Amino acid sequence: MRTLLCFAAFALPSYVSAADADGFTPLFDGKTLDGWTFIVKPDKEGKKADPKTTWSVADGTIRCTGKPNGYMVTKNEFSDYVLRVKWRFPADGKGGNTGVLLHVQDEKYWPTSIEAQLLTGRAGDIFLTNPPDAKLDVDKSRQNPKLERQFFRLETKEPVEKKLGEWNEYEITCKGGDITLVINGVKVNEGKNGNLTKGRIALQSEGAEVHFKDVLVKKLK
Repeated sequence: MRTLLCFAAFALPSYVSAADADGFTPLFDGKTLDGWTFIVKPDKEGKKADPKTTWSVADGTIRCTGKPNGYMVTKNEFSDYVLRVKWRFPADGKGGNTGVLLHVQDEKYWPTSIEAQLLTGRAGDIFLTNPPDAKLDVDKSRQNPKLERQFFRLETKEPVEKKLGEWNEYEITCKGGDITLVINGVKVNEGKNGNLTKGRIALQSEGAEVHFKDVLVKKLK
């Protein structure tokens, strides 16, 4: 089985030295998309676009056009870890939709996984894809009455998302079947006793331009 020991194969020394202070290892080397593969939604005729038209790297960031829908996913599986990833929507846009997929189980366009939502204004929601294949115990009082697989984030006194154009940081802890979501230092959601405990990690393309950087992971003991 592929393990966290494979991280070194796609981490540049400059990024490793910066991350090692906290025990984190980069999943993105700042220059290439090595270590990732791409799933693209086919068009009505069943044809798939070139992922390079959706995903690219510029100035140390991952650039996603948002079209067509799909995701980039790690080639390796992970379990019991802390994931950090920064994201932003362009300042001259209206925000949009994307997410971080956890415990990805397959390579379908809409894979079985647990989504840490990044929709503008709703970052921190939990979304279960393909239930009942993906299960998680979340506070029922925050369940979307119109969509049983979506759980709203905790209410906070101040907005947890920064202005468009500014970088936000997700810190996601996955341990056993439990998941905790923290945005910009504020705990926004948690779920327990999930049936998925390991899998690959993915970043979504879902209709809007979005940028990612500092994608780091640390194995929990």
